[in-house]
Amino acid sequence: MLTQKVAVITGASSGIGASLAHLLAKEGATVVLAARRKAKVDEVAERITKAGGRALALKCDVSVDEDGADLVHTAVQECGQIDILVNNAGRGHFATVEDTTDQVIQSMFEVNVFSLWHTTRPALVYMKKQGSGHIINIASMAGKLGYPFNSAYVAAKHACVGFTHALRLELAETHIHATVVCPGAVLTEWATVTEGGPMLPMFSESGPLIKKIAQERNVTLPPIEGVMSPDLVAQKILECIYNPVPELYTHKGAKEFVILAAQDRWKAEQHQIPVVLGERAVYEKMKGKA
Repeated sequence: MLTQKVAVITGASSGIGASLAHLLAKEGATVVLAARRKAKVDEVAERITKAGGRALALKCDVSVDEDGADLVHTAVQECGQIDILVNNAGRGHFATVEDTTDQVIQSMFEVNVFSLWHTTRPALVYMKKQGSGHIINIASMAGKLGYPFNSAYVAAKHACVGFTHALRLELAETHIHATVVCPGAVLTEWATVTEGGPMLPMFSESGPLIKKIAQERNVTLPPIEGVMSPDLVAQKILECIYNPVPELYTHKGAKEFVILAAQDRWKAEQHQIPVVLGERAVYEKMKGKA
């Protein structure tokens, strides 16, 4: 049970963040929920309180340094402490490398990378004083592998993984844990709110074509578990809170494929080729480049 613990969750208005907020509240934690969409995060907090939990909703854009710091300071002022920080806020994009503008690159790193410093820096001050804490950064399989048509997001999530690894070493033997979570596909709004247009239509249309190409080439697709609900991902993160690990892979087959890529990148990429070819055909059709 997490009674007398305070958890701050960014990107808590929907998806993994909202599911995790409900779960931690059920475990007894006080949850501080942050998101840019105040009305949405208020709804999440209201459902939690109606169920008997304790929740505080705050409007916050963690890509802004002052907002991230204010979030942490307000959480401590209102709740007395911060025990768990979940950096969940994030956003993707939909474009080839040559179609990705400088503005998109900046935006991807502001929300997916720079925000990590904006919240973690102030949180560490409190955690070091109390001699305990857990910082959980939600990355993606895109933080471990290459994926086409969202290069800036892939680069940003690789940075999130690297940030967490460095943070872990700085916190060695301090009783403050750091974990990076690398989910595969999750049933959330992510693919519908990507910058450059929604990515979901490409996923939907390319699916049959990818399978056809894989069969024609006798190629096995990456053996990573399919789309998972945010509730199930949240459950796996809860288990990690009780038993901290350096990296958390939520989908079956994910860790094994990452190990394969680390050992033999070329071999791993061969499993991804049908995905690349299928999505490329649909991308060019959608963008009028065929």
